[in-house]
Amino acid sequence: MRTGIWLIGARGSVAVTSIVGALALRAGLADPTGCVTELPALRGPALPGFTDLVFGGHDVAVTPLVKKADALASAGVVPGRLGTALHAELAGIESQVRPLPALATQAETAAAITADLVAFRQRHHLDRVVVVNVSTTEPAPPPHPAHLSLAALTAALGGETPVLPPSAVAAYAALHAGCAYVDFTPSVGARLPALDELARQNRAPYAGHDSKTGETLVKAVLAPMFALRNLQVRSWSGSNLLGGGDGANLAEPAANAAKAASKQRVLAEILGYQPQGHTRIEYVDDIGDFKTAWDLITFAGFLGTGMRMEFTWHGCDSALAAPLVLDLARLTAAAHQAGRSGPLPELAFFFKDPIGDGPHALGDQWHVLVDFVADLHRQAADGAAD
Repeated sequence: MRTGIWLIGARGSVAVTSIVGALALRAGLADPTGCVTELPALRGPALPGFTDLVFGGHDVAVTPLVKKADALASAGVVPGRLGTALHAELAGIESQVRPLPALATQAETAAAITADLVAFRQRHHLDRVVVVNVSTTEPAPPPHPAHLSLAALTAALGGETPVLPPSAVAAYAALHAGCAYVDFTPSVGARLPALDELARQNRAPYAGHDSKTGETLVKAVLAPMFALRNLQVRSWSGSNLLGGGDGANLAEPAANAAKAASKQRVLAEILGYQPQGHTRIEYVDDIGDFKTAWDLITFAGFLGTGMRMEFTWHGCDSALAAPLVLDLARLTAAAHQAGRSGPLPELAFFFKDPIGDGPHALGDQWHVLVDFVADLHRQAADGAAD
């Protein structure tokens, strides 16, 4: 299944690391460490292979992919040898990256994005296209009546006043083109009633949002431990330090608040109550694409005895995120091929604040994901037999 991965934010660190990684896997220059879909429990015929993936995207940045890959190599994010070995392939993908349209109305902007997606699909004879938003985090948008129905939204998009944040404009365009959509960020994306209506109408699936790659991943593992041992978590506070473009964007208070809320929400959903404490995010330019999180947990045991736990997580944001971008694109393409439309709650394993009412503990989410993928493989095998 030839699958296009169209990246919103295609020249950013996560996108370029994803592209370099896919090209390296295709060429046998790297192992699939970090790719969940390469685990034996998930691998199978329904998923497009790495050789089936074709990349394109939109961005407001103008730094060529080759230069961005070189910068990531200098920062220790990707091995320098890969940038050299994959220079020609990266230069070829460069021609598939377009400036992000910004026209007079959001209807015109969405139409231009849709046209780019349709042209990309036709140019490369693709079976499926998955649009993945890896752009910077947006502030949470204010509610608007046009968000509630597709008819109202379509009418409002033609006006001069914007009614959607950029991530939702991209989601509207993707779903209008019949493409799947994945929001890797805390931005609203397709998570509006009007866009859900459009997804179902055009038989396109969507997933999100806000991938868990660091501190929240650890929370999703530790919080169930406290819950299952009936230990009362009294407080859980975290401090996150990060640099790079994502860190710079999160220095803006509104974007910071949206991200922090997403990171903290998982605790209440797993524990059944909200302990005291907050998650703080601080931009530190000098640490670049790496991030450090420090968490302090206080909890009570038998007879109210007070105890505490601390952990530190130090990781490379793009190297943690990139394999998940590939996983989500492959899984969403397979779901689309199997006839799924609307939200994909089975992909909650990958997200801080997932769509749907499924479990929030990582282990429970894993079992849901395994069953979901097994069903996709059965359908693919049945289709091949026919």
